[in-house]
Amino acid sequence: MTQTPPPAQTDTPATPQEGALRRTLKNRHIQLISLGGAIGTGLFYGSGESISLAGPAIIIAYLIGGWAIFMIVRALSEMSVEDPKSGAFSYYATRYWSKRAGFISGWNYWLNYVLVSMVELSVVGSFVNFWFPSIPAWVSAAFFLVVITATNLMGVSKFGEFEFWFAIIKIAAIIAMIVGGLAVVILALPTAGGLKASFSNWFTVGGGFLPNGLMQRGADGQWTGLLMALAVVMFSFGGTELLGITAGETADPRKTIPKATNAVVWRILVFYILTLGVIMAVVPWNAIGKPNAQGMVISPFVQIFDSVGIHAAAGILNFVCLTAVTSVYNSALYSNSRMLYSLAKQGNAPRYLGRLSKGGVPYAGVLTSACVIALAVVVVFLWPRFAFNYLMSVATIAAMLNWAIIMLTEMHFRKAVAEGHGPGELAGRSGKDALEALHFKLPWARVTPWMVLAFMAIVVVLMCFSPSYRPAVIAGPIWLAILLTAYQLTHRHRRD
Repeated sequence: MTQTPPPAQTDTPATPQEGALRRTLKNRHIQLISLGGAIGTGLFYGSGESISLAGPAIIIAYLIGGWAIFMIVRALSEMSVEDPKSGAFSYYATRYWSKRAGFISGWNYWLNYVLVSMVELSVVGSFVNFWFPSIPAWVSAAFFLVVITATNLMGVSKFGEFEFWFAIIKIAAIIAMIVGGLAVVILALPTAGGLKASFSNWFTVGGGFLPNGLMQRGADGQWTGLLMALAVVMFSFGGTELLGITAGETADPRKTIPKATNAVVWRILVFYILTLGVIMAVVPWNAIGKPNAQGMVISPFVQIFDSVGIHAAAGILNFVCLTAVTSVYNSALYSNSRMLYSLAKQGNAPRYLGRLSKGGVPYAGVLTSACVIALAVVVVFLWPRFAFNYLMSVATIAAMLNWAIIMLTEMHFRKAVAEGHGPGELAGRSGKDALEALHFKLPWARVTPWMVLAFMAIVVVLMCFSPSYRPAVIAGPIWLAILLTAYQLTHRHRRD
């Protein structure tokens, strides 16, 4: 499967040219795009599920998962700094591994975000109906699909600004929650539940810090514990790799990408860990994610806002979640259009997807992705159970496959660099000298990829114990077989 690295693409010049991607994304755009991509409804609503599985020990799960994601992003950034190209890991897999690997990586990522987009866009109506119950859900979905698609067609700088402010809104909500929660703890203010707010609640409420152990089976037959929470935690970090997709349109990538990489990951950990830590100090962990008096499961954010005394929490959170869903679709459409553009340049997609507007926008990729997502939204409306139970399972396992390919590609990248096939100024240099010349090296590169791959394999095994994630484990090999078959059919007259 290994092949000699082909010449690098020349689709992203440092100076703007007609018919070329533009390097107009600044450091603030890159940091907020990646940060916002990993802070969405998974935190605002999904955190209740992870807390119910592990209790206060969920903090450890986020530390472990955060380490793995940081190493994945570092591996991607190592390649992006030396060879910043649109399509990121698909381009790198093609150049440093094989065309087959690039095909699988690119189309896997594209499908992943099509599925994520269709589900996120399909629920936007429920948030709009909170204020305007008479508006049909399909009208809301169609409205946001058109608006976000138009935004992506306007140019990368407009996308960057939209995503910057989307992320600011989400981050402001999190900071407000943290400040409010800390005020309740420090000032010993009364809470709605009557429990004194304190960080000692981590160790004294509902069985202590590790109430369900590492892994145990409950009376209902469901598995809980710290290990079972890892699957939920890992997918909360999905979207962080978007940083690599932006490399081809980043101003001064050698300076911007390392700075954004190092800053984004620790900020994600702070937001997740500090946020959940404060929530569990104010609201008993075993009350989080439980149905309220009306039988509805509410977000931990609503619970803590209620405890702080902001009873309009539902309305505030509804606005934040609407922003989060819109942000996910905005980022997904951007990344998918760039991925299709890169696949076309590699010869792994129809040529028309490589077309650019005069402003450097891959409009063919934007419109194609938007049309597919529009059709998929219809499927979600007609068969919601099928969409959520099965299609999202494919998206889940697709994320794991994508991360695994990034780590495997990094190893092939280092091999190519050591053999003298590195990009740019590394070309011609070989051995240890070439590897030492890398500007943003992956820490402990000899063992880190294997450690991350082993960790993800463990997570996949744990997914088998969860009814929610078991379909993903079944769908994974099937999806990979489909990709391999598609490659063979589309490249049957070529030699890999």
